[in-house]
Amino acid sequence: MLAARCAIQVAAPLLTLLTGLAQAAPVKIGVLETLSGPQASTGQAYRAAVRYAVDKLNAEGGWNGQPVQLLEYDNQGGPAGASDKLKAAAADGVQIVVQGGSSAIGGQITEDVRKHNLRNPGKEIVYINVGAEALELTGEKCNFHHFRFAGNAQVRTKVLVQAMKQANTLGTRVYAMNQNYSWGQDMERAIVDNAGVGGYQVVEKTLHDVNKIQDFAPYIAKISASGADTVITGNWSNDLLLMMKASKAAGLKVRFGTVFLDQVGNIANAGEQAAGHFVAQTFNPEAAGAEGDRFVADYKAKTGRNPVATEPQTVFGMEMVADALKRTKPEGGALNVNALARNLETARLKTPMGVTSMRASDHQVLLPVVVSVVSADAKYKADDTALGFKPVKTFTAEEAAVPAQASCKMQRPS
Repeated sequence: MLAARCAIQVAAPLLTLLTGLAQAAPVKIGVLETLSGPQASTGQAYRAAVRYAVDKLNAEGGWNGQPVQLLEYDNQGGPAGASDKLKAAAADGVQIVVQGGSSAIGGQITEDVRKHNLRNPGKEIVYINVGAEALELTGEKCNFHHFRFAGNAQVRTKVLVQAMKQANTLGTRVYAMNQNYSWGQDMERAIVDNAGVGGYQVVEKTLHDVNKIQDFAPYIAKISASGADTVITGNWSNDLLLMMKASKAAGLKVRFGTVFLDQVGNIANAGEQAAGHFVAQTFNPEAAGAEGDRFVADYKAKTGRNPVATEPQTVFGMEMVADALKRTKPEGGALNVNALARNLETARLKTPMGVTSMRASDHQVLLPVVVSVVSADAKYKADDTALGFKPVKTFTAEEAAVPAQASCKMQRPS
């Protein structure tokens, strides 16, 4: 009888432990994207890529023997909406937040995550930034729980200018056209900063309201009157779509050097006028060879269409997150977000484009970048047109990189 009671006393704590492990909360990833309104197409692309990556992670066993849960929140296209949805995600137990569309929204999220983590030790959230490219996010706003898996204005402009100059297509007169917020202002500075290397003069600079302009005809007229050879722009989403449409209507003869021309609809809007325009991309399947073809085929099989624009960098970023998760062992059956963040600092991935790695000093990913030109000779066509993006020059991660900003003072948990 005594032996039986002792066995029960020993077994009870073990049973409690096993029950606790079985009932441990699964890892929850929350997508905080613009899923409605004029920027919805951009947010939906990020969501599709995250879904693809999470499905792949779960097919490989998830984390701690459980599927990773994916929750989705519509930030409604603005910082205030993102802030509200981050609170909802925290209340839902989300540990990993993913966002990419808009640096203004990214700036709000990274600050809210920082404050949340200071107030809630042991319940930290990590912010996986797959597309908000403003320099401040890895500069004065850098923090231990923010990781950027995308480029930035200095990286994009550096490679764009170098490739266009080597191809003898840059010209000597450049017009800087950008959106008037952190990202667009970074692009304008980068265009000016690269003038010496590119051998051009910035003939005019324009910063305009974000996603509020319905008719770009007056801006196209200004570009035409400036005598510019090339327009370099960081515009994205509706602002780029409408600018391409207006350039086609006006028959504008200048060349565009862009960052987001590969977003769905831009080539269709510009028509034949787009031929000869350039884009700095984080992925081009033609440049990636057989590995690129395989990735495109698998993505299309899973989602119903080819990956475009920011989708590949989002997938690769989430694969780096998956690798870090696998290297983060459960503590009491649960995820320690600070341990995950430390493993993210050493994340490294062989992608179809080459090796991508995380820089620990500022949490800026170092990734290959390819500059492509719109051409009928491209292997993969865009927007059901005869045109696509033909690779011109591929830069390794080391060639594309720019130094970490001195303004980043990374504070790590003790």
